[in-house]
Amino acid sequence: MAFPNPAFQAAGGEMGPTGNGRMPAPAEDCLYLNIWTPAADRRRRPVMFYNHGGGYMIGSGSATGQDGTHLAQRYDVVVVESNHRLGLLGYLWLGDLAGGDYAANQGMLDILAALRWTSDNIDNFGGDPDNIMVWGESGGGAKTAAVYTMPAAARLFHKASIESAAPLRFPTRDGATARAERTLRLLGLSRAEIPRLHDIPAARLLEVQQSEAANGVAPWGDPDPLPGFGAFVDGHVIPRHPFADGAAPFSAGKPLMVGTCRDETVFFSLFGPPDIFRIDEAGLRSRLSGTYQGAELDRIIATFRRSRPGATPAQLYFAITTSPIWRDAIKIAEAKAAQHAAPAFMYQLAYPDPTVVPGTDFPLGSPHASDIPIKFANVGAGELAGKRATARHMSALWAGFARTGRPGANGVPRWPAYTPRDRATMWIDAECRIVHDPDRRERLYWSHRG
Repeated sequence: MAFPNPAFQAAGGEMGPTGNGRMPAPAEDCLYLNIWTPAADRRRRPVMFYNHGGGYMIGSGSATGQDGTHLAQRYDVVVVESNHRLGLLGYLWLGDLAGGDYAANQGMLDILAALRWTSDNIDNFGGDPDNIMVWGESGGGAKTAAVYTMPAAARLFHKASIESAAPLRFPTRDGATARAERTLRLLGLSRAEIPRLHDIPAARLLEVQQSEAANGVAPWGDPDPLPGFGAFVDGHVIPRHPFADGAAPFSAGKPLMVGTCRDETVFFSLFGPPDIFRIDEAGLRSRLSGTYQGAELDRIIATFRRSRPGATPAQLYFAITTSPIWRDAIKIAEAKAAQHAAPAFMYQLAYPDPTVVPGTDFPLGSPHASDIPIKFANVGAGELAGKRATARHMSALWAGFARTGRPGANGVPRWPAYTPRDRATMWIDAECRIVHDPDRRERLYWSHRG
């Protein structure tokens, strides 16, 4: 199987082919859709429109782990994934510097065009244009939050799932303009020379993009202004922050799933020295001291130690650094529940993968991005039985949500909607269970901290 071009991105950034597929080089000609369907028979199956991860900087609609074959075959759904412009080429905002016809959020406009095409044409591929779920992980979760907040997308989808991302806010238009001014300086261009951007090779633009992104923040943070490139509140394409001021009223009737992996930040330490996985108490305090100091550092360590008795310093470090993502995911669920128009469903992927980090005895647990092959049912027969069972549960729940707007699956407890009163959360594992207000001490710490 051959897949179409991914968007231009930094060397080594493309996340790899799916299965045995062949991945061509990134190119400007990148606006393509990949579709997996059981049959092009006009049977009007649920449509699962996936936004790939990689922040807004890397990735593709055919990246490793997200092959839609098993979802389509096992659950009789249609899976759609798009390639769209990324990074500087997708989000450089020049409208307030040069005037004229400069679009904002071009990468999100690409996703909007892909969603519009899907709505208009998916019945030819056995999909139901009146039952489209938008979903995505990490940067794809942030893109999904953007879709949820785009008025032009409101008629094109019917439910959404924001996974391992909790974008309460996007950068502002002023922040995007400041980012563009820095980009021009790095390129040695004045405002009057903006038309020369068309003559600069893509490789040079990517060099500048990497220089900007080096000072960026994680896609689930509260970035304003954001040194890198991504969706921002431009006042038209995206008229408001996603959830900081409540959920968008034009998406009130659309059910929403939101959640995280249990050990998100383990992922981000897998690409450096393994020392982090062996830290002692002094190392824990040193690693956290860039964010928390003095009495506050004492309080957060004490809170998490009470919440997780027996945790090692490394486990406490990853729990504390993962917790803000979970905290903001809770805020999204609360904002959605406050609309009283369609349910919110909260989850944690908690499968404790026992595979150890190379060079250590530290088990992976459920790090960032570990949900991708699990929810796509791309866990092979050679994997551990617990992981295979987790994949059966999660993929069935997601397909059930796509079908009915309420996630359900055989062998899994009934999943109640999330409310601030009982905070029902699906604990996704080889044996799923409903947990009410998980990690309550930690949640209360954040609510008291403000």
